[in-house]
Amino acid sequence: MPVAASAKRYAQAVFEIAREQNTFDQWLADLARLATLAEDPSFQLIMASPRVRIDQKTEILQERLEGVSSLAKNLAQLLVVKGRVEIIPALLQECRRLVDTHRGVVHARVTTAVPLEPAAEEAVARQLAQLTGKQIVLTAEVDPRIVGGLVARLGDTLIDGSTRGRLESLRRELRGA
Repeated sequence: MPVAASAKRYAQAVFEIAREQNTFDQWLADLARLATLAEDPSFQLIMASPRVRIDQKTEILQERLEGVSSLAKNLAQLLVVKGRVEIIPALLQECRRLVDTHRGVVHARVTTAVPLEPAAEEAVARQLAQLTGKQIVLTAEVDPRIVGGLVARLGDTLIDGSTRGRLESLRRELRGA
């Protein structure tokens, strides 16, 4: 099964448990620890090795996850047994997306021709929050090719208020006339 589909299924299950117990932050912290561990090259070698027995892998896992909740440890153990440790980073990402959606948080990537001052970033975030009715977490990027204005991407929505975008639109209109 593809990593993305599998990660989504596990993330949905984790999300449901976290919602029932109101432990979103704990789960996100635990999954972040699991993802860090899953991305460790030495840990990956151990988990991928056919010479290391499953009981040894789960024992190593338990030792490396001190301080992680028992439910998160159980999830990690299940993933080790099923040989799916590599999906943990994608599972974390999908879980974050589900929690953000549940909390009404939207991540926006705003691209401008020049760096934005902090006050301008806050103003853009406020405008986008008014537009969407949701809390905005803004990531600012700089791309001089847009000439001026800004381009905002909120999930699948693109708001192109750039000078370049306006010029291209005008060019298309003139060609069509």
